[in-house]
Amino acid sequence: MRHWDLSSLDVEAHEPIVLTSVRGEARSIALRLPAGEALQDHQVHERAHVVVVAGEVEVSRDGETVAGGPGLFVVFDPGERHEVRAVTEARLLLVLAPWPGEGHPGARD
Repeated sequence: MRHWDLSSLDVEAHEPIVLTSVRGEARSIALRLPAGEALQDHQVHERAHVVVVAGEVEVSRDGETVAGGPGLFVVFDPGERHEVRAVTEARLLLVLAPWPGEGHPGARD
C-alpha cells in the first residue's frame, strides 16, 4: 500500500509531483496552482479526473463554468478541451486514465 496526505504534501507551484504512474492503467499527479493562474485551455489524450484538495477553482468547458473548493470532482472525456483556474491558491489531484491514452506520444512502442 502506498499513501499520501494530499493536504500537506510539499508541492511547489509549477512543479507537479507524479505520485503514481502505471502504464496501461493511470497516472496520478499532485499540483499546486497559485491564485489567478490556470491550467489554460487544453486537452489530454486520457480521461482526466480533477479533485480539488484545497483552495477554490473555476473549471470551464465550452462556455460552461463550475466553481468549487475542497471536494469538487470534475471529469473530462479524452480530448475534451477545458481550463482550470485558481481563484485562490489551490491544491489539485489529477488522475489520467488510461495512461498513456490513445494518441499520446508516450503510447507508441
